[in-house]
Amino acid sequence: MTTLQLRNICFRERLVESYANPLDREGMIATLLKFRGADREVLIHKYNAEGFERVEKALCNYLLTPLSDNGSIKVPARMFLYDGLHINKRDQYKVEAGSGIAESNVLLVNEHQELCGILNLVKADGQAGLFYFTRAAELELRQTVNQQYSFLFFRKQDSDYLYRTYNDPRPQPPANLHFYRIPVADLEIRQLEQTDAVLAIDFGTSNTTAGAYLDSTYISSPCSNDLLNGLVKLNSMNVVSFPDTTNKETQWIEILPTLISIADCSEPKKVHFHFGYDALMYMRKNGYSGQASVYHGMKRWVNDYMRIEEVMDGQGNATTVSRMEMLRAYVEYVVQTAEHQFKCKFKHLHLSSPVKLKTQFIDMFREVLPHYQIESANALDEGMAVLYNAIADQLDKDRFLDGEEYKALVIDCGGGTTDLSSCRFRIEDSHISYKLDIHTSYENGDTNFGGNNITYRIMQFMKVVFAQYYRTGKLVPEIDSFIDIPSQDIYRYVDEHGVDAVYQKFEDSYSEAEQLIPTRFKEYENRARDEYHRVRNNFYFLWELADSMKKEFFRKTSILRNRFHDSVGTNSQENDLKITAVERWSLALLQNGQFKDVYEAPTVEFNIKEINQLIRADIYEIVRKFLDEFYYDGRLQEYSIIKLTGQSCRIDVFREALKEFVPGRAIEFRQKAEDANEVPELKLACLRGAIRYLSARKAGIIEASITQEAPVVPYQLTAITHNRHEKVLMASHQRLDQVHGFISRPLDVAETEFYLKESDGELRRKLVYRNKPDSYRAVMYEEIARMYGHHILQDDTDSIVNGEAKFFVFAQDSNWGFHVVPISRKDEQLYIGKKEFFAFENDLSELDFFDGLK
Repeated sequence: MTTLQLRNICFRERLVESYANPLDREGMIATLLKFRGADREVLIHKYNAEGFERVEKALCNYLLTPLSDNGSIKVPARMFLYDGLHINKRDQYKVEAGSGIAESNVLLVNEHQELCGILNLVKADGQAGLFYFTRAAELELRQTVNQQYSFLFFRKQDSDYLYRTYNDPRPQPPANLHFYRIPVADLEIRQLEQTDAVLAIDFGTSNTTAGAYLDSTYISSPCSNDLLNGLVKLNSMNVVSFPDTTNKETQWIEILPTLISIADCSEPKKVHFHFGYDALMYMRKNGYSGQASVYHGMKRWVNDYMRIEEVMDGQGNATTVSRMEMLRAYVEYVVQTAEHQFKCKFKHLHLSSPVKLKTQFIDMFREVLPHYQIESANALDEGMAVLYNAIADQLDKDRFLDGEEYKALVIDCGGGTTDLSSCRFRIEDSHISYKLDIHTSYENGDTNFGGNNITYRIMQFMKVVFAQYYRTGKLVPEIDSFIDIPSQDIYRYVDEHGVDAVYQKFEDSYSEAEQLIPTRFKEYENRARDEYHRVRNNFYFLWELADSMKKEFFRKTSILRNRFHDSVGTNSQENDLKITAVERWSLALLQNGQFKDVYEAPTVEFNIKEINQLIRADIYEIVRKFLDEFYYDGRLQEYSIIKLTGQSCRIDVFREALKEFVPGRAIEFRQKAEDANEVPELKLACLRGAIRYLSARKAGIIEASITQEAPVVPYQLTAITHNRHEKVLMASHQRLDQVHGFISRPLDVAETEFYLKESDGELRRKLVYRNKPDSYRAVMYEEIARMYGHHILQDDTDSIVNGEAKFFVFAQDSNWGFHVVPISRKDEQLYIGKKEFFAFENDLSELDFFDGLK
């Protein structure tokens, strides 16, 4: 542990030198381990191959002294235990007990004293005398002929003895185990039943959601306990809830951060991970300066998911892990959470994807998850799922004109990317079902704009304000000092001068703030370890503050102002003011070449007006980029529906920007006030649409014909001829199926370079095809025609001369990118080389906010 981490723990735990009751060495170690989440617990939850038999043998020999509880221990009247499935507080198996019972191991035995299972008793948060049963999924569970079950409760010291017996292969000394025997009225041990229901997963850049439609026959015998507790609703849509452990009390939320960190890689062939909220909690406990590798935005890996990553855990162990393995582990965690909530085993999965990358995502998940059946024939892309959710609303409320064609534009602004897709659809009410004829197409997108951009802007503003506060002593700048353009004039200013001009002064101030509050931790990798960890802590600490404030402001509550407080338990709300308690305020200031830690939160208030002013130009720029061409050529008027989706579209500035192009009545942007713990409806729209579509098809309510038209490519592709002329092989805003061209080179050329550019001509990246003439094979044009059809015409191959190679460029199979196929002629014989695919984007989003350079 670094000095910085030890200092933060001492500050958080109020550790000072005491004269009355000083901590001894063991007490200090216990306190540090508790903070680090590694305290010495004695609950059995890790599988040991021989532990079960050792505990059973100890029961036979040492279970000697029964105790009377006088009715003070009360267990659930009915329980269901599933082999291979864990139990947690979510199952609500509550136990009421007197003062003699503490967190301990509980044994399940039958009438013949045979050991059937091991459970744990854990405290309920803030409620004395109330506990919950928990159980690890990997622990053994035995179903015996005799099913008259009882629980054995133990004193703390006897429970610890059982823990040592289970985990330590060395013989334990004889003991006299004291126990309470509590009979169970009704307990069933079951095997998980496989269901035909499809689990839909909305795998997002920042967050992931999952759910399924569960009819009354999804399994033969649903768990009655879950039905009573509302965890399962039959003949209805069910959304998976995930445990949020980042707060003092665990909350269950229908959203999971798309985040993974390395928990333990001491065994390279058996790497353990933290997922979502657990990964966030681990980062917080370590002051964002731990050694464990953390990965954000795994969705961006779609075009490079086979890459091997070098990883490290918090204890300094290092190994290599493939991205595919991490993706598999994350999705399986989502599936296992769903299986725990719904008490069934899923085989069929539907994973939504961006419209332009639908084929790549399906192919990737088929390879990543070979043991599951990935929905492909009836798979919906994200935009189509959102649109179907709206169509289903119209069907439910009978608000459609039979046979009328509708046109819709869907703007999906997620965590890392923004996409624009168009759709035209017709609904016909036949005598047996609704017939849907849907045509959809990707129109435009920005792989570098999403919710994270807005979080970053807010983080920049916070950093500038805090730097000024610490530098001058409570003198706080206003947003107008950085962006002095009136809000009503910003759109026109962007039209005339560009978005960069709006933020020029602001970016200069941010660069100046870096001198006092450094966050570019990548540049400190060659510095002292403490300095690197301090700068890394600055970035992640400010990022989390910004993300928290963004969610609070745009949740559609009455909150207009926000302030931070550096004490736990002071969360309060005063009319329009939200005072957010920060568990451990810690920033490192760089003054005169030395770092100084500050633990007191600035008395600074942020308001919604200045945040809207801060992000207004960015949002208008993305809307303008998408809709300008539609607006000026008149196509925009053909669309009767403009659908906004994605968490970032909750921001009212999106609607304001859209009003510059379309009437407000055409914009579907419904929101309602949300509680702090509710998931925004816009985030769930994609998931709900996919579930409703799959269930409606299964029930025969709809007959859908979906045509995926070729997407529009917002890039241009060029190559340079031998005489330095630039040849356009793919023009910007062509449909993907229209992309084809070629460039000629000598047969023995080693490399051919292609230049992928933005629509304005700015170079995006250079792509190189490495030619290997010795790998060519002889071919007739008839074979070329069978393989590539109209992409390579006979006239173009007939014109190839001896010693020439033509490198044909074309798109195929709806893959978001292009193929290169070389064809040459030698001694009047045609030869064909190896086909190679080049994705338009290496990562789904090429802008990485966590690269240590922000």
